[in-house]
Formats: sequence, structure tokens, C-alpha cells
Amino acid sequence: MTTVYDELKRKANLMMADHDLMGETVHVKARALSVEEAIGNPEADDFPIQKGKERLMQAEIRGVLGQAFTDRFGDYEGTLEGILALPLTDNYRRAVFVAALNAALRHLDRIGGTVHCRDEEPGQCAEALRDHIHSRYGKVKIVQIGLQPRMVETLTARFPLRVLDMDPDNIGSRKYGPVIESPDNTPTAIAWADLLLVTGTTIVNGSLPAFLGSKPVIFYGTTIAGAAHLMGWERFCARST
Repeated sequence: MTTVYDELKRKANLMMADHDLMGETVHVKARALSVEEAIGNPEADDFPIQKGKERLMQAEIRGVLGQAFTDRFGDYEGTLEGILALPLTDNYRRAVFVAALNAALRHLDRIGGTVHCRDEEPGQCAEALRDHIHSRYGKVKIVQIGLQPRMVETLTARFPLRVLDMDPDNIGSRKYGPVIESPDNTPTAIAWADLLLVTGTTIVNGSLPAFLGSKPVIFYGTTIAGAAHLMGWERFCARST
């Protein structure tokens, strides 16, 4: 059975072949960024990357950068052709693939917003997202997948909001209003929601297919930039570069 990852790889390989990037040696290096390199000095200290739960992998092609959040990180260097052929069997390989795809599509000027926003910009992005959702969807019931603190804090003031997160340290605790729920509640939360707001890191941790097909979805963040472009998914990332 063809999976969403199979289709993504098929489209990525066709795109790179069409632009002669597969036939040449393209060195891609992915490395784990420090907190300050990744997001600067935000106004608060409650982002997952600041707690050591996740890191940003960064791929570079001809000076162009692409990033991906992951909980399994390390260096990698190889050809773009080799990376696109990787079996996407774990979070590390998926992070390398996704970061490289983001850098390649950025190099081709097909996408922007592949480098994470910094300092006070996450709060500005959350405000822009709140206004975007209200303008496009009205006062909808939202399920947010992934605890992005500024988004939860901003959205809960205007919308009925449920938040699911994979971090066991967050589950069951109240964060900025909602009590954070376990991924075990995904089916019932989706049934309740009018709109799904899903972190792009789901493409790296393998949970993304669970959120496709049943309700409108907005993916957020830099990680899913390339995949959203190739697959036609809505993505919101207002302050990335």
C-alpha cells in the first residue's frame, strides 16, 4: 500500500530529477543546533527545544538552509540522491530527509520559511495565526497537536481549544488554560474539532497520517515546509525566514 511518505518521496525525486539536482553530487550536512542558534533568546523559557526534548537538524545545500525538529539527531553528509533514497524508518532518517528536502526546495525558490523564527517572533507568529484562523474559519473548535506555548496562550483566548502532546512531562498538566492531553485521545479530539492545527514535526515522528483526511488541517512550523508544498497541504509559519 502506498503511504504518504512514499508519495512524498516520489514527488521529491521527480522534482530534483527535473532540475538536474539528482545527477550531480550535492553535499548536505545536517547538524543539531544549539538552543541559541535555533531560536535565539525568546521572551519565555518554555519551548520544547529549550527543555532538551527536541533539537533542530539543519541541512545546507549551496549555502541554502533547511531545518527539521527531531528528538533523534546527529550529523549526516551525503548526496541529495542518497538522502532521498533513505528508508524513512526512524526519526533520525526522517529528519535528515525532511531537512534536506527543505533546503533543496528553498534552493529551487519553491518555498520560503525554512529557518525557525527567533527571539520575540514566536509570539508575533501566534498573533498572526489567531487572526488568520478567525478570518478564514470563524470561531471554530481547534485541536492543536504539539505544545507550542505562544500559540496555545494566544489561541485559547479566542477559540475553544484542546491540546495534545507527546511529552509525558506535559500530559495532564494545565498550560495556559487547557489541560494537555495524551496522543491516546487523538480519535476523540479529532471528532470534537472543527479544525486541526498540527505541528510539522509530525512528519518526522511518523504520526502525521493520523491527521489527514477527516477535518481541515493547518500545519505549522518550518519542518513541514517542503512536504506541504509538494503535497498541497496548508501551512502557516509567519515569522520564519
